[in-house]
Amino acid sequence: MTAPAVILLALFIAVPVVLAFSLSFTNSRLISPDPARPVGAQNFDRLLGVSVLEQHKAPGAADFPPVRDYTKRGSGHPRYEEKSVLFTVDSGDERTVVLAGDPTFWKSLRNTFLFALVVVPVQGGLGLALALLVNQRLRGIRIFRTIYFMPVVTSMVVVSILWRFIYQPNGLINSMLGTLTLGSWDAVDWLGNPHTALPAIMLMSVWQGVGFHMVIWLAGLQTIPPSLYEAAAIDGADRRQMFRLVTWPCLRPTRVFVMVTITLAALGLFTQIDVMTQGGPLDATTTVVYHAVRKGFREQQIGYGAAISLVFFVLVLGVSLVQRRMLRERS
Repeated sequence: MTAPAVILLALFIAVPVVLAFSLSFTNSRLISPDPARPVGAQNFDRLLGVSVLEQHKAPGAADFPPVRDYTKRGSGHPRYEEKSVLFTVDSGDERTVVLAGDPTFWKSLRNTFLFALVVVPVQGGLGLALALLVNQRLRGIRIFRTIYFMPVVTSMVVVSILWRFIYQPNGLINSMLGTLTLGSWDAVDWLGNPHTALPAIMLMSVWQGVGFHMVIWLAGLQTIPPSLYEAAAIDGADRRQMFRLVTWPCLRPTRVFVMVTITLAALGLFTQIDVMTQGGPLDATTTVVYHAVRKGFREQQIGYGAAISLVFFVLVLGVSLVQRRMLRERS
């Protein structure tokens, strides 16, 4: 009876993982007349390799020595060769330069976890708040449930295109702010500014996905026996105490499901980035998944893209295990 499920799991999970693992140790390209050859851990050295360069300003010099003198091929400094600047820290006549084989990967990793750190609690909390609001026997309450759920059934590609127009300098948001401020508002290119591009995508993603988790929270709320609330009311509990002592503990299974699904969706962010910003501006919205797809398919570096996917798989697995351990019921 379990044979079909085992076959599907092997076909769509086990086989891709094994292929990614094997390709990550080669220089395989998507379209190349040369056959793939093993390169050992070279892809992982490029991906995870980080070096620290300490520079000192010479007496009377106006600036520090060029970093290029250390990173160019044949410079005589093998630890720094073919690396790029990730960030620098200046302290008087001293400068600390952090070099990475792939700075974009570290930026995309930061963006991915920052996105998850904001979206997971905001989307989960807002979904719970909406579920509490619509979990009432009022006339017309189903209309509000439908309105809140409508963005979920809309394709993410369509939603991303619509919000890209909304975020334009002459889009809806700037027009509304200009009207409210009587014309004193200077139009902002929300997706063209490195400081606002990622928060703008966060806002759109929360708006699009909150309806789904509202329904999940609502299903959990409706499984709580009314007798528990009646007993709490007899004991003199107010609405806040009922939520803290009755509702929240009874929502534990729902809470685990919601947090895990939001986290996995947030860490796998791709569609919004691909449609709205293509990773820009200045890699401010590049995510790990988008970086892996760009390297593997657009730049045809399949071996390196597989290495990125494999490292990210291990990171997501670790995050999921930690989150599950934190959310599990204490004995």
